[in-house]
Amino acid sequence: MMATIETYAREFQTAMKRIAATQRARSLAKAAAYFFGGFALSAASLSQRCQPFAMGFLCALTGWKAAITAMGAGIGYLLLWGAAGYQGIAWVTLALPVALLLGRGQVIHQSVLLMSAISALIVSATGLFFQVLGAEQTPVAVYLVRIVAGAVSARLFYLAYHRRDAAADWLASGIGVLALAQLAPVPGLSLGYVAAGLLAASRSLPAAALAGLALDLSQVSSTPMTGILCLAWLCRLIPYGRKWIPCAAPAAMYLLVRNLGGFSDVLPAVGLAIGGGAAAFLPSQPGVRRGETGAAQVRLEQMAGVLAQTQKLLLQVPELPVDEGAVLGKARSRACGGCPCRKTCPERTAALPERLLYIPLTDTSSLPMACKKPGRLILELRRGQEQLRAMKADRERQGEYRAAVVQQYQFLSLFLQQLSDQLPRRGERQPERFRVEAAVRSRAREADNGDRCIRFSGINCRYYILLCDGMGTGSGAAQQGSSAASLLQQMLSAGFPAEHALRSLNSLLALCGRAAAVTVDLAEVRLDTGRVTVYKWGAAPSLLLLDGSEEIIGTAGPPPGLSVANGRESVERLSLCRGQVLVLLSDGVDMAAVRRGIPLHTQLPPEELAAIILERGTAQTQDDATVAAIRLAPVCL
Repeated sequence: MMATIETYAREFQTAMKRIAATQRARSLAKAAAYFFGGFALSAASLSQRCQPFAMGFLCALTGWKAAITAMGAGIGYLLLWGAAGYQGIAWVTLALPVALLLGRGQVIHQSVLLMSAISALIVSATGLFFQVLGAEQTPVAVYLVRIVAGAVSARLFYLAYHRRDAAADWLASGIGVLALAQLAPVPGLSLGYVAAGLLAASRSLPAAALAGLALDLSQVSSTPMTGILCLAWLCRLIPYGRKWIPCAAPAAMYLLVRNLGGFSDVLPAVGLAIGGGAAAFLPSQPGVRRGETGAAQVRLEQMAGVLAQTQKLLLQVPELPVDEGAVLGKARSRACGGCPCRKTCPERTAALPERLLYIPLTDTSSLPMACKKPGRLILELRRGQEQLRAMKADRERQGEYRAAVVQQYQFLSLFLQQLSDQLPRRGERQPERFRVEAAVRSRAREADNGDRCIRFSGINCRYYILLCDGMGTGSGAAQQGSSAASLLQQMLSAGFPAEHALRSLNSLLALCGRAAAVTVDLAEVRLDTGRVTVYKWGAAPSLLLLDGSEEIIGTAGPPPGLSVANGRESVERLSLCRGQVLVLLSDGVDMAAVRRGIPLHTQLPPEELAAIILERGTAQTQDDATVAAIRLAPVCL
């Protein structure tokens, strides 16, 4: 019986997926969504009077979408408000031709407040018309509220529909809850509770607070829903909590407040529980995907998923062990194949222990058998030991190759996912509160300098100072440092995370046999916060200067390229908000000699400070030396 039910459920699910994949089904679903959106927004009320929120949503649309929304809103005003809804029908009737005529033009995108002004004009004109006819005695306060609601909602729904604006999404969600609160399939159980539970369980704190405020304004319950939904959202911050806690929090918090406050209504808890349960089927942080941006976002996420799945498959591939028995058998066949005593040897079928491949074979006493020609057998066993070492080295090399490939698949998957998340906010940019004042001074011992220090801007208010020190001096060291710096600059400028870029360089050096060819010293500066992250991989320690005091940042470690899986960078986090100066040093600068002199003052310009440090630290060294002094200055507004 259970198998039959599962079969029917699977067939039903397959049929629904097949129907959803058709263009007609998707078009019908969209039409139903726009119709219900207009119908639901027509139910929104303030002070028990209808509001023009449906008209505001209509003004954000065009074409058949606007027509279907106007149809749903008109039916909603007529069925839900009766004679009082005639004015709402007039709103959507007048706004529909405006949306059809101006919705596809460039003027609506260039004049951002044009549709808001038209909406306010429609609401004010219809209000005066119905007031003159005597069909409705609207108080002045309600009349002004309707005008403001029409103008604001037109702009608000435009931002929420055509652009990814977080504040607009929150406010639009609040208006949706305000409208759904008036729709109750069961008396006392409105759809607003379901929508509020969904927002509190799956969206941000402002969305939950606005949903609670909408329920309070709709006056469907005497319970303070704003505080309840905010407390329910805070339950999501419980560390190590279960996944079901955010879904159950709205209903549970309502019941708790109801018992403490002595309220008698229980049905809101049912609606909140339904909404919280529905949140379990939604992604944790869904993105708004519209137009070409949404399509690109989907493709990036799909590619990130493919790379992540490929990484998992590579990790599941078992490593093939070395067949030591085959190595022993081959060594024995070579030794005994041409032996004149092979036919009469009593030990020709005895098994050889595998320990013979790991012990030194110096004389016949190392053999566990009485061989008549031990010299020939010992020679072949030594050859087998060499083959075993070569095979194991080859397997380790293959393991490094696979680890490097798996690592790159992981880095690319994370990078594409991060790029997909940032794509809708590509136009947003945090204000830069600081600017970088940096100076680099270098001294080469030969014609070509092995130290390479570059400065460049990244994405999202990031600025990088990179110091690559090629091991040794001369043209070879200069080429190593320049190539490493160029590769890291390309990855960081494209938005690759710093730790991923450094580990990619480490894998490349390890696979190319260029271990310890270069050291890396990277300072990532956040121009919006003043925070600095210093990444070191084999580089010399740095100095942090403030008011005559000095602090050593980081410690010298092994250079990159020694191992794909085991090596990693060291990370130090600090701040340059109070006038501190960060000094990056190559290993050609003597740290002890720099600190023996008089205290360094941060008031000096970075150029003079770098020159002083270079002069102090290069008196006794024979290596290329480079000093980079970094300071932040506030940006003048």
